[in-house]
This record gives sequence, structure tokens and C-alpha cells, in this order.
Amino acid sequence: MTKLKSAVFLDRDGTINEQMGYINHTCRFQLLPGAAQAIKKLNDAHIPVVVVSNQSGLARGYFPEELLVAVHEKMHTLLAEEGAKVDAIYYCPHHPEAKEERFRESCNCRKPKPGLILQASKELGLDPEKSFVVGDRWSDIKTAANCGATSILVRTGYGRGDEQYIGPQQTIQPDFKADDLTGAVDWILKQ
Repeated sequence: MTKLKSAVFLDRDGTINEQMGYINHTCRFQLLPGAAQAIKKLNDAHIPVVVVSNQSGLARGYFPEELLVAVHEKMHTLLAEEGAKVDAIYYCPHHPEAKEERFRESCNCRKPKPGLILQASKELGLDPEKSFVVGDRWSDIKTAANCGATSILVRTGYGRGDEQYIGPQQTIQPDFKADDLTGAVDWILKQ
């Protein structure tokens, strides 16, 4: 039996790139300072990096699927320019109030449900319970809890506000808090 690997599951908006609401044009996709170098550290340590992202803007008709593909291509290009890469991208296109019927559903992949991580783990041979989930929203922290992963809240994107205003009322708390992805990755590599 093949031994399952640990991985780092990264939220996209607010964790890897600037949080700008819905990215409805590729020019709005900007990497956060240090994000590529942080991902490269994981690459150099041979730790799989998987992006898991809710993309309800697609469901709501704010942008077409082709744009989402173009944004991900831009992310791959910008990361590659700094010697970094993500191993896979999984996203949830669903929303209960979706404009397009094909996206209108209550699914298991919309964070904080664990579907994206469970699907990636099955397809890529990863062990969620030995893995880390890094994000800027409490939904990321709950996603980690829902699949047994270690959770890290970054204070980029919505993180600082979520930490101050959402977190105190939550029963589920992050295992670690970091100022940014670099701080999160440095902590992960010490574990």
C-alpha cells in the first residue's frame, strides 16, 4: 500500500493573491508580496501545494469559466517566474443562489465543507490528517477541522478582520496564526 503524503492546501484570494472581491479580469490578479517565495519553500521541501478555492462569482454569473481558467494560468505564470508552482487547483463553482442552474446546488465542495480537500486527497494520494490548510477566512479554519487537517489563519486578505471580529465567537480556532503566507510556511516547515 502506498503511503499517503502530507500537503499544504492554500486558499487563493487573500492568501496567495490580493483580496479584491471578485476577480473579474486578469489584471486584478496580483500576487501578495512573498507568496511565490513561500510556495517555493514548500516546493523545495517536496511538499505538495494544492489550491482550494470557493469561486461563487462563477455561479453568480459575475465572470465566465474561461476567465477563471485565464486567472489560474496567470497565477501559474507569475509563480513560475519566481521558481514556484502549485501542484493542483480545486475550486467550488457552486452557490445555492447561482444564476446558472448547473451551479445552483448545496454541494460538499463549498468551504467550509471538506469536499475539495477530500477530492484532492483521493486523486493525489494525500493524507488530510497529516496536512495543513492555510487561509484568510474562518471558513478555511472550519474546512481544516472538517477533514482533520492542521489550520493556519493568515492575517492577509480578510484574515486580520476575521481574527478580530469573527474569531472570538467561534468554537473552532486555528492551530496557528501568521501575518502572511511566509510566516505560515515557516511554521509548517518546523513541524
